[in-house]
Amino acid sequence: MNSKLIKELPELVENDIISQDIASKIERYYQSKTNNTPNRLFTVFGVLGSILVGLGIMLILAHNWDDFSKSIKTIFAFAPLVIGQLLVGFSILNKKSKTWKEASGVFLFFTVGASIAMVSQIYNIPGDFTNYMLVWILLCAPLIYLLKSHALAILHLVYATIYACNYGYADGTKAPWLFLVLILLLIPYYVSLLQSKPKANITSVFNWLLPISLIITLGAFITKFDELIFLSYIILFGLFYNLGKLPVFNNLKLRQNGYLVLGSFGTVVLLLISSFRIVWEEVLTISSFSGNETTLVTVLFVISLGVLVYLFLKKEVNKLNMFHYIFIIMTILFFVGLKNDVSPTIITNILLLILGINAIKIGADKMHFGVLNYGLVIITGLIFCRFFDTDMSFVIRGLLFVFVGIGFFATNYIMFRKQKNKNTSIKSLDAIEIKEEDIKTLK
Repeated sequence: MNSKLIKELPELVENDIISQDIASKIERYYQSKTNNTPNRLFTVFGVLGSILVGLGIMLILAHNWDDFSKSIKTIFAFAPLVIGQLLVGFSILNKKSKTWKEASGVFLFFTVGASIAMVSQIYNIPGDFTNYMLVWILLCAPLIYLLKSHALAILHLVYATIYACNYGYADGTKAPWLFLVLILLLIPYYVSLLQSKPKANITSVFNWLLPISLIITLGAFITKFDELIFLSYIILFGLFYNLGKLPVFNNLKLRQNGYLVLGSFGTVVLLLISSFRIVWEEVLTISSFSGNETTLVTVLFVISLGVLVYLFLKKEVNKLNMFHYIFIIMTILFFVGLKNDVSPTIITNILLLILGINAIKIGADKMHFGVLNYGLVIITGLIFCRFFDTDMSFVIRGLLFVFVGIGFFATNYIMFRKQKNKNTSIKSLDAIEIKEEDIKTLK
């Protein structure tokens, strides 16, 4: 973008849009920004190089491991760790570049894990994989803030997710509550990114990775009452959608706002699943529930409601946008479903239809083809789901698909024409303004 602007500077000077002095200042400004910006590709290769070097050392040692004495094995176990610490210390004390800090931090991260594993193997220290992962992650967590390393923050989140999945899903009877502590350790770093670099690529990566991690691990916390998984996820997606509407996220491009996209898409998927009566028949069989799962769902609901209230106070809520309130409606329907399975099924189908129409309206108002087609996809998905539990002939089903296809084409064509006419009108107004300025100049 900057290079394109710099290339156009001579043309702007030639047409007397800007002076040569201003053009020189603009060029110097972007040149200084380029010089101060670290080479991202070099940083990526530095991190990958550190990973490969660490893995290579481990493989060489593993191949000859049985030939070494216990004392030599201990030296080899701690040698990479010492080297990693020296590299990190050198990067900090000499105020090396971002690439140095990222690469040395990643190298130290993996040497910590390797040293723990080797020492445990040499001296036969008992322990399981989850405890090993937990100790590894906790030992390396301070490095994130010491080096201000994006790579270490990503590794922390990924390994914390692996820990939670292995702890919760493998056993099925224990919830990985310490995972929440690991996430809290990362939150200050994430908040600082949102404050200092809200539109940076690395911040966008965390805008996706953090909600994905929570989506993956949420089911691990439901260990006793599996029926609450549906309710917990619908509340979580409602929370994500409303978080995505906060000013710090809502001003971002859609591809940078993982909360909004995942919250909306997840809500629609769950609603499509729950549009089948069989889901509510399962809810009908629930006699009672209590314990940590109920507490978790309650806390999630309170947090989601708090975010929605905050949006109302900041006047950031579109009152006609049903996505804001779906988690509340579905929570009420869940408790209705404990006594009746017909009403929730009907209401869920109506909600999907409303959401589809609402998305089409928002897309048409904002001239956004993506949102418009998203609404059409919701309605198409609803029609498709009803094919499985209604007695319709293949002719009627075929006609419905034809009508939906025509609707896709017609809606997009109408909006395309509207957008084209709007652009033509803007160009005409600009031409009129230019002519008026020329007339004034002549006078």
